[in-house]
Amino acid sequence: MKTTFLILLGTLILHANSFANSGPDVIIGEWLSQEKDGKISIFKQGDKFYGKISWGKTPGKKDINNPDAKLKNRDLIGLVILQDFKFKGSAWEDGKIYDPKSGKTYDCILKVKDNNKVLEIRGYVGTPMFGRTATWTRS
Repeated sequence: MKTTFLILLGTLILHANSFANSGPDVIIGEWLSQEKDGKISIFKQGDKFYGKISWGKTPGKKDINNPDAKLKNRDLIGLVILQDFKFKGSAWEDGKIYDPKSGKTYDCILKVKDNNKVLEIRGYVGTPMFGRTATWTRS
């Protein structure tokens, strides 16, 4: 009886830890870009998630590729590039990602993979089927 209780308790603890590591806030934290040339800090405001560039290999770099001439002189460090994501069960959806390398903004879906160590970013125009996926790693 005691052994059965301990096994049951251990199983409950494992499932509780698994759930805690898979909820909406698991995405919060620092992520290293696929190219390893920048870090993005993901944070929550209200029920939405955002991400801003918190570090880059080239300090002082500006948003020179932005199509809006008034924004070309802003610093990339501190720039919010992930906006308005909502957690929908297994992914963060309905958000946008700004690519400072191209100056373009895309619809985007975010998914955490590999025991919360990898972030899969799917940027697209129109439908996710016609997009591109990048992989960031937890910093």
